[in-house]
Amino acid sequence: MLRLLYAVLLGLVGAGIVHIAVLLLLPVVSDRDAWSRLSQAGGLYAVLPLHGAEADRRVLRSADPLFQAVACRFDLADGVTHIRGVGHLPYWSVSVYDRGGQNVYSFNDRSSTAGTLDLVVLTPAQMIEVRKDLPQAYAESVFVEAEIGEGIVVVRGFVPDASWAPIISSELGAAVCTAE
Repeated sequence: MLRLLYAVLLGLVGAGIVHIAVLLLLPVVSDRDAWSRLSQAGGLYAVLPLHGAEADRRVLRSADPLFQAVACRFDLADGVTHIRGVGHLPYWSVSVYDRGGQNVYSFNDRSSTAGTLDLVVLTPAQMIEVRKDLPQAYAESVFVEAEIGEGIVVVRGFVPDASWAPIISSELGAAVCTAE
C-alpha cells in the first residue's frame, strides 16, 4: 500500500513538472507568435494596423478600445531603423519588442522634443557610427539602442472619443518605417 501511494505521489509530481515545463516552453515553440502573424500580413518595414476593419484577423489586435495601434517589423542587419509620424496626436506611445516579444523599450509623446513621433532603433555598434556624424534627419529623434537583431515597433494612439477615430487612424497609418 505504501508503494502504491509513493508511485501515485511520484506520478503526480512528475505530471506537474511536465505541465509547468510545457507552459514555460509554449512561447518559444509557438508558430503563432506576434512576429509570425505580422510576417503573414506584410513584409519588413510595413506599417500594419492592429485596429479597425482594416486590421487582418490574423494580425494581433489592440485590446484597449480607447487606443488604436500600428506595428512595424524590422531587422537591424539591414541598417538603422527610423520610424516617423507625420501628424500630431493627442497622446501616443511606442513600444519596441524583440523577436520573442520581450519589451525592450517604451516611451510616449512626453519623451520626444516636439511631441512628434521620430524614433531610431539601432544596435550599440550602429550607435557609435551614427554618433560620429549625426545626420540632420536624426536631430530630433529618440534613440533606442538595443542588443537585438530583429524586432517589432508598436505605436499606439489614444482615441478620446469616436469623432477622433478616423483622425487617429489616418495619422497612425501615415507613419513611415524604414531601414537606413
